[in-house]
Amino acid sequence: MVTFCYTEFAPAERSSPAEIAAQVRRVAEFVGQSGILDMVPEALLILNQNRQIVFANNNAIQLLESDEENTIYGLRPGELLDCTHASESTSGCGTTKFCSACGAVKAIQSSLSGAEAIEECRLNQKKSGNALDLRAWAFPLKVAEQLFSLFVITDISDEKRRRILERIFFHDILNTASGIFSFAEILGELDAAEIKEFQGHIYKLSTRLIDEINSQRDLMKAENHELTANYKEVDSLSFITDLTALYSKNDVAKGKNVVMAPDSQLVTFTTDPVLLARVLGNMLKNALESTGPGETVTSSCRKIDNKVQFSVHNPCFISQEIQLQIFLRSFSTKGANRGLGTYSMRLLSERYLQGKVWFTSSKEDGTRFYASYPLSIQ
Repeated sequence: MVTFCYTEFAPAERSSPAEIAAQVRRVAEFVGQSGILDMVPEALLILNQNRQIVFANNNAIQLLESDEENTIYGLRPGELLDCTHASESTSGCGTTKFCSACGAVKAIQSSLSGAEAIEECRLNQKKSGNALDLRAWAFPLKVAEQLFSLFVITDISDEKRRRILERIFFHDILNTASGIFSFAEILGELDAAEIKEFQGHIYKLSTRLIDEINSQRDLMKAENHELTANYKEVDSLSFITDLTALYSKNDVAKGKNVVMAPDSQLVTFTTDPVLLARVLGNMLKNALESTGPGETVTSSCRKIDNKVQFSVHNPCFISQEIQLQIFLRSFSTKGANRGLGTYSMRLLSERYLQGKVWFTSSKEDGTRFYASYPLSIQ
């Protein structure tokens, strides 16, 4: 038995190559030569007590884009899926603090304790940067008196995308469109002064509607590597000042203070201003949604380490459970099928703006999101 001591969540021990080889033979004998598991229309793995792969059907090999079946034996699912956290610990998949929020690990551990489990799993892939939403089934399986986990995974990324878009278009966008309709419906009953006021409301709602649609279109293009960035020279101070002023008039800012940090600096740099506005706009909106009446959201920009760094602070603390999942697609504190804001911030920054997004959060200092970008695009 090869033992790794370090773990922040699931057990870190791994089977030796000799044990893996013996278990591969034992499971292969159990499955037989009928190929019945290859008929299963899902990706199916059999895992040993240390969550290592000792069998994979053809659909699993194709889904996981493995060239050779033999190369996957002994790996854990997250290592095969190229999960960003699988390589963060010397003990591998399942052993970082982030793994405590992983539905796949939870389901596997339940099955190895003798109970069936179904969980959802969100992960970002390290090499491609792609986000996956998976449904994980794990069932206890006894082979020659040894307990294994029959682990079935289904890619539900498209299902999640559809649900999120339905939520956005049938709820958020429909509400905005209904507001436009209500104002337009009563225009004929108003005098000239009232018409001018209502026209302003209609223009504001129409702008919000178009921006929301464009935002979803850009995100879909970004995920499919189809988005084209248009780089221009930008003045950081003017940019964040205008954006802060814009969101201070947003409905979500009512009763709250939105200010610029007095030590903010003017930094000239090259970026796509539309995509940058999406990133920083989400930061401001999320901060305002988390902030209570009378509290303050503070934005800032400065030059640090030859880069321009933006930040947005609010006084609220993010719980540890939420912190572990905050940049995952489909995860949201706002309810089911709302998780795109923080995910899109990281996707657009890293894939198109050559930047980085992160955050800090504590009960003493509140929460601050950061976005850092180079002064010129390579």
